[in-house]
Amino acid sequence: MASSHSSSPVPQGSSSDVFFKKEVDPTKHIRPVQSLPDVCPKEPTGDSHTLCVAPSLVTDQHRWTVYHSKVNLPAALNDPTLAKRESDFFTKTWGLDFVDTEVIPSLYLPQISKENFIAYQQEISQREKIHERCKNICPPKDNFDRTLLHIHDKSRTDLEQVPKIFMKPDFALDDSLTFNSVLPWSHFNTAGGKGSRDAASSKLLQEKLSHYLDIVEVNIAHQISLRSEAFFHAMTSQHELQDYLKKTTQAVKMLRDKIAQIDKVMCEGSLQILRLALTRNNCVKVYNKLKLMATVHQTQPTVQVLLSTSEFVGALDLIATTQEVLQQELQGIHSFRHLGSQLCELEKLIDKMMIAEFSTYSHSDLNRPLEGECQVLEEERLVSLVFGLLKQRKLNFLEIYGEEMIITAKNIIKERVINKVSQIEEIDTDVVVKLADQMRMLNFPQWIDLLKDIFSKFTVFLQRVKATLNIIHSVVLSVLDKNQRTRELEEISQQRSAGKDSSLDTEVAYLTHEGLFISDAFSEGEPASAAVDTTSQRNMSPHSEPCSSDSVSEPECTTDSSSSKEQTSACAPPGGIEIIVSEDMRLTDLELGKLASNIQELLCNASDVCHDRAVKFLMSRAKDGFLEKLNSMEFIALSRLMETFIVDTEQICGRKSTSLLGALQSQANKFVNRFHEERRTKLSLLLDNERWKQADVPAEFQDLVDSIADGKIALPEKKPVVTEERKPADVLIVEGHQYAVVGTVLLLIRIILEYCQCVDNIPSVTTDMLTRLTDLLKYFNSRSCQLVLGAGALQVVGLKTITTKNLALSSRCLQLIVHYIPVIRAHFEARLPPKQWSMLRHFDHITKDYHDHIAEISAKLVAIMDSLFDKLLSKYEVKAPVPSPCFRNICKQMTKMHEAIFDLLPEEQTQMLFLRINASYKLHLKKQLSHLNVINDGGPQNGLVTADVAFYTGNLQALKGLKDLDLNMAEIWEQKR
Repeated sequence: MASSHSSSPVPQGSSSDVFFKKEVDPTKHIRPVQSLPDVCPKEPTGDSHTLCVAPSLVTDQHRWTVYHSKVNLPAALNDPTLAKRESDFFTKTWGLDFVDTEVIPSLYLPQISKENFIAYQQEISQREKIHERCKNICPPKDNFDRTLLHIHDKSRTDLEQVPKIFMKPDFALDDSLTFNSVLPWSHFNTAGGKGSRDAASSKLLQEKLSHYLDIVEVNIAHQISLRSEAFFHAMTSQHELQDYLKKTTQAVKMLRDKIAQIDKVMCEGSLQILRLALTRNNCVKVYNKLKLMATVHQTQPTVQVLLSTSEFVGALDLIATTQEVLQQELQGIHSFRHLGSQLCELEKLIDKMMIAEFSTYSHSDLNRPLEGECQVLEEERLVSLVFGLLKQRKLNFLEIYGEEMIITAKNIIKERVINKVSQIEEIDTDVVVKLADQMRMLNFPQWIDLLKDIFSKFTVFLQRVKATLNIIHSVVLSVLDKNQRTRELEEISQQRSAGKDSSLDTEVAYLTHEGLFISDAFSEGEPASAAVDTTSQRNMSPHSEPCSSDSVSEPECTTDSSSSKEQTSACAPPGGIEIIVSEDMRLTDLELGKLASNIQELLCNASDVCHDRAVKFLMSRAKDGFLEKLNSMEFIALSRLMETFIVDTEQICGRKSTSLLGALQSQANKFVNRFHEERRTKLSLLLDNERWKQADVPAEFQDLVDSIADGKIALPEKKPVVTEERKPADVLIVEGHQYAVVGTVLLLIRIILEYCQCVDNIPSVTTDMLTRLTDLLKYFNSRSCQLVLGAGALQVVGLKTITTKNLALSSRCLQLIVHYIPVIRAHFEARLPPKQWSMLRHFDHITKDYHDHIAEISAKLVAIMDSLFDKLLSKYEVKAPVPSPCFRNICKQMTKMHEAIFDLLPEEQTQMLFLRINASYKLHLKKQLSHLNVINDGGPQNGLVTADVAFYTGNLQALKGLKDLDLNMAEIWEQKR
């Protein structure tokens, strides 16, 4: 009712009332209805902010409010009727400067005159004439519209007087807040001497509520009057609907009578025939059910017979078939109520029997003699056991096999050790009781033979394990392949059945009184033989029900049927046996894939077990430091044997085991450390006893150097003793160059070749050997520098002095080592992986250190002569005789120097050294001549100096290898001033 104004009829004009003069403003012609004074001080009107805004008749009747005001101050100041403002008001407040000023017209606005509107008047004049003509033809009819509009506005205004609290959908007087808002009881309290005023307020409240009720009733009556036609139309439609329903019931009654007559005449006979056919088919089903019960009754004896021959798969298939028959076709048979639980217990017993049988098979297969061929033991029995375990989802049988492998590996080592110890007469088993102590009494040849035997047995053992696991793996893969093919066949059958269902959707099926379909009656009406064929055909399909009893009459026939029911696919494993895949092995692809990966992992675990046992065997022998005491050839033999076994097991299992490899690497590190320490100690002793004299070169060292020149970096094989021995040479010839060396350097070259050969024999220690070899070369360089340049040989060996021959010999030895450093670098570079080539930079550092050492020796030789020149030439006097004793002594010392180094250093190096010595001679001679003030003036002193220099030059050029030496002495003279 609050929105009744929206449903009131809208005033519509006649069809000829097209134009109107002016929109009517109802507020100018209709006086609004005055509402009664508000007597509720807290009357809610729907909005919390609008409560008590209007003055209350009760509380505000004696107080002035804003509603009493007439005109506000801005309206008074902006009075449009005032001709001129009173300046006294503004000047009194704002000062004398406040006066009216004229507004200056804006320069940016154009001046508008009547001529600007001429074009518009001409354009609109024609429209104005048409408008005036229309007003004369169709005068407005305002009386009717105004009346309707007046009525509509009046009703709307009346409804607005009713407070919004009465219009709320949840209005209920039982609510205390609502009740107190509508009836304020505070006004009915007569205490305090206000009785007359409270009585007047109560009367006013009653009158106001009555007024609200009248307004609502008037609006309701008005709305009903507007919808009276709809009420009469609804009543008329109700009578017509009743007549139509009456006719419909009569038609339905007639139709049912006709249908009953047709059913009696045409359908009862045919339905009777169908009922008889269903009865006959039910009798056939009962007969077949009884035969099936007789067959199921023979299940337990048949299972007993199968278990006696270890036919676990056949027994499980028979149990599964019987369980399926009991659940589907014989469900609810009272006589078989305990058979299901009995079969479950029997199935659990078969599970235990299969696990025990597999454990026995694993033990007998792994512990048979290892001398035979690597064929699988009783392959048919293994396949049957694996199929049975897979059928029962006993996927932990691999753990049994793995535990048996560990035990077998231990027994192999124990058996081989006992066998080896028993063959050696030196070991008294009565005195040495422990087997480990007996094994430690073996020498290296005996122990290495034992290790070879163990490795060979382990290889045969792994090959047998691989053959057995291959059979198991092929069974798992065949089941996985069958699952995938069965899934594809099921998808195809589902698509076909979906097609058949869609074709049968259009057929009509009628229900009989027994709740069966006519189509079922026709399908059940086939002969019993067809039903039997259907049953047998169903048994051959996946998820099939058991066969009927007429196909199996004896227990043996039941076994054959249950076995043939499962024969759907076959594949050939490596052993050649035909694998029959059962249909009810419903293992998921994920489980089968995980099982196949576990089989491969088990083979790798077998390799790891063999390696672990071999490591323990090695560690038990290494407790007394036996392995660390092996020489190079023995350790190389051990290393090659272990590497061969590692490669063989990797080829068998497809994965490299790391335990034995780690043990080999650990022993190799110990061997490298001992190998390096022995050679470093040996080199240290050689250097401490070296007297730095030229040594003879035996023929074997010359052959060794020649083999290196031919590209063979290895120690020569020991040759049988020859009666004619070759004499040792004075120098070592390397690629046509002669090297005078000491004995330590010859042995150092042999030691370097031992390092290189060890890398070839044991590739896993290449990086360690490189580090140790560079350390050895650095040690030789630093130690030789201390002994020769640092004069350490004076105290160590007892030399009287370090001669120039010692220095030259040391330099030549260093040059020989520098010559072989690139060869050694290339040897290691060929055996290092590319990512470790950065280690080769150590050879560059060593080469630089050796060159620096050689340069220091050369500088030392020059310094010796330099000190001699300084000592002799500082006493030189330009006087007779010629040559002077000073120059005679200088030439004598130069000759000694030449004789000491010429046979040791090459000619080019000798020339370079004497050039540096000659430069030092010139410098000291020039200094002395300058001190004596002898100049090149052609005088007697000049002649004496020239004669001495000529003597020096002649003697120097007479030395071997210095004829072509440039001895220009012109720069020693001071120029004339």
